[in-house]
Amino acid sequence: MPPRRLRPPQPLAPHGIPGHLVEFVEALRRQGISVGPSETVDAGRVMAVLGLGDREVLREGLACAVLRRPDHRDTYDAMFDLFFPAALGGKTVIDGDAADSDEHGTGPEDVEAMREALLKLLTDNPDLADLDERLAAMIAQIVESYGRYNSSRGPSYSSYQALKAMSLDDLEGRLLAGLLAPYGDEPTPSQEQIAKALATQRISQLRKMVEGETKRRTAEQLGREHVQMYGVPQLAENVEFLRASGEQLRQMRRVVAPLARTLATRLAARRRRARAGEIDMRKTLRKSMSTGGVPIDVVLKKPHPARPELVVLCDVSGSVAGFSNFTLMLVHALRQQFSRVRVFAFIDTTDEVTQLFGPDADLAVAVQRITREAGVYTRDGHSDYGNAFTSFVHKYPSALSPRSSLLVLGDGRNNYRNPETELLARMVNASRHAHWLNPEPRHLWGSGDSATPRYEDIITMHECRSAKQLAAVIDQLLPV
Repeated sequence: MPPRRLRPPQPLAPHGIPGHLVEFVEALRRQGISVGPSETVDAGRVMAVLGLGDREVLREGLACAVLRRPDHRDTYDAMFDLFFPAALGGKTVIDGDAADSDEHGTGPEDVEAMREALLKLLTDNPDLADLDERLAAMIAQIVESYGRYNSSRGPSYSSYQALKAMSLDDLEGRLLAGLLAPYGDEPTPSQEQIAKALATQRISQLRKMVEGETKRRTAEQLGREHVQMYGVPQLAENVEFLRASGEQLRQMRRVVAPLARTLATRLAARRRRARAGEIDMRKTLRKSMSTGGVPIDVVLKKPHPARPELVVLCDVSGSVAGFSNFTLMLVHALRQQFSRVRVFAFIDTTDEVTQLFGPDADLAVAVQRITREAGVYTRDGHSDYGNAFTSFVHKYPSALSPRSSLLVLGDGRNNYRNPETELLARMVNASRHAHWLNPEPRHLWGSGDSATPRYEDIITMHECRSAKQLAAVIDQLLPV
């Protein structure tokens, strides 16, 4: 099959293709992907060399020029599809023989006939990558007829409508039966396994094609900005902890190591700059006696880098478990910056879980073991900060000292129970530093059962809604 040819985007930016490329780079920056001037120049050179003849080659070339981290690839691909679409308007084929969708009609009137045609196409071809433009044209017809891509509810709603019409669950079962048909009535277990994997893969690819087509048509109808708001996946470090799905939380865990390396590098640079120390006035004046009282040689104090103990008190209840787990992983990765790290978990009572976070511990397993093995709740499993503070003070009276830095992780939602602010004040006074990291948006502090305003009067509280925001706060709090 000949490679897909890319039409110049219409309408063009005021400065033509270069201006369109600059708009693309600026959109990547707004999504959080760091693209500097040198990368932009490299992207321009890539486009000049590769041209617009093959869209997928251009996609890969620009990715090599502007991307620095592989976990940003999904966001980049979504943005590339918006700025360099596979088709324009009702076009379903984008090479020289393109035809308007009117030639195909307004779409299949018989839904069952559409499913049968799609099923035959998927069953008869061993690889979706080898299909001709018939599949792309069929997807375009489905979206045109059922997608409702001009809805203000966003491209996800459009995809849902199109996928609902296709009944992919039923289609997958029928596709599996078609793939197993050549093996007779009793296929071997290995043949069944291969057929199931192939059917799942094809339905997943089909779903992605429908989502891509609905985003393209929505962008044409409502503008790229609308799709960027609803249809472009966020970077893992920008996803809010309290809204993250299971897959997004798993992606967040993969950015722990890069974040820890970045923070450790910044800390080392700060320590190098602070290595000289402050001016020692007494020694400087004494040394100036040999030069007639003129302080030619300045004597500096020797710095004493602080390596305090860190005490982490974290809420591991369901509402904030993802935030606490991610933060614990980040703190564990930075444990060398502290002389000692002790971790205490709670829901309605507190228990020490430091032993689960040894140097060689599997962090993902450790955070899962907390709720199974630690005594973090004794009642109904709802957060009770007041009782957690009470049990912490009674069970671990010497955990905090003038060398300790206290770090509390939680949303402060106390289920209308006694917040025990006096106990928290004692804990803060017993520590050298005390900070509270809250994953909720600041405008929700104090709403409903939140005791955050009462705690905020006692301890310094920081908003940490995403991994990027959390890294910035931890960077400020690391000892120098």
